[in-house]
Amino acid sequence: MKTHLIQSKQRLLILLLITLLGNGAFAQMTDRVLLTDYRIDPEKKGELSFELDNTLFFKNNEFDGQYIKGYSLPGLWTQPKFVFHAFSNIKFEVGAHALIYRGAYKYPNYAYNDIALWKGNQYQRGAHVVPFVRAQVALKNLNIVLGNIYGGQNHGLIDPLYNPELNLTADPEAGVQLLYDIKRFHLDLWLNWESFIFTKDTHQEAFTVGLSTRTLLNDVSSKWHLYLPVQVIGQHRGGEGLQGNNRPVSTLINGAAGIGTTRAFNKKWFKALHFETDVLGYYQQSGNLWPHSKGLAGYIRATAELRDDFMINAGYYICKNFISLFGSPYYGAVSMTDDQLTFDKPQTLSLTAEYYRTFAKHYGLGAKLEVYQVFPGNLKYANGMVEKGKTSTNFTFGVYLRVDPSFLIKKF
Repeated sequence: MKTHLIQSKQRLLILLLITLLGNGAFAQMTDRVLLTDYRIDPEKKGELSFELDNTLFFKNNEFDGQYIKGYSLPGLWTQPKFVFHAFSNIKFEVGAHALIYRGAYKYPNYAYNDIALWKGNQYQRGAHVVPFVRAQVALKNLNIVLGNIYGGQNHGLIDPLYNPELNLTADPEAGVQLLYDIKRFHLDLWLNWESFIFTKDTHQEAFTVGLSTRTLLNDVSSKWHLYLPVQVIGQHRGGEGLQGNNRPVSTLINGAAGIGTTRAFNKKWFKALHFETDVLGYYQQSGNLWPHSKGLAGYIRATAELRDDFMINAGYYICKNFISLFGSPYYGAVSMTDDQLTFDKPQTLSLTAEYYRTFAKHYGLGAKLEVYQVFPGNLKYANGMVEKGKTSTNFTFGVYLRVDPSFLIKKF
């Protein structure tokens, strides 16, 4: 009996480690507030419960306007839903997801990942609300998810590929997802259908396909870990036969591959050290949405976990004609404020200080300060004019509170 208990604890530890590695053990602490554990608990078989998942946030972005204009995000998203564990390996969730900004009374219905380029002409009052439905089946090492998938921060994408701010502002991803875990390998493969079209629609069909893997090269029980991350995301925008639509069909791809290491020290004021380096690529397979058809980038970052609840992160990024689909504009070669402006071999230094604390299983508080020192290189305009860019210092500060209580209604 005792041996069985020890083995069970070891399996649980391994599963937890795989989950952290797959979902971004290197991820910023405050972003871990937004992680969701996708494992189905077999002990909850037959339970019907009500969950009220909430994230309240205030984020202030002080940007110089050359890459992107500054703005603030005071608001929250809330996700009330009923959760039913039909079997020990099948779970079903149904509810709604609502986004609310303080002081806002009118919200566009659609395209919360791409408002600047694609706007619906219908609006909602009071809040932006979309349905939330998820069905999940766990088959040994494989989880199959249909409907609203485990998206955003759960993919474990590096910042140049995915801006963590989208966890606050974007609609929940929806489509199909495969999550595969074994002792030293994690795979996340997903399709997020962002825009569905009917006959005579005037907006484009759009969907994103993604792959995120992490391979651990040494024993999971070691104090240090060496791993290989591979990440690919591609977005297709179609609908060439749409009425009144002058946007061409386009397919855009981002990818990254690298090597990373984690060393645990478990001292009172020095818990762990992380280091990772990645090579990134961009390819515009079709269309002319962006001014560059392909590009490359390099990204190096180091993180020191000084305590269980505090870490410092430093990064260096350089690119040539790289354009990120969902990353921060500071990890790209185009301006978000002037569509005639691109940057030649821009470089970005980043420094981040983060605090994260969990009070219980369903409650977490985070605070994050980010400083970006941007070296834009030469500024290139569409009319052929070139001028030397000016170095700028930009920063963001955010506070987040995740409250996710669960109430058991009945066990069948």
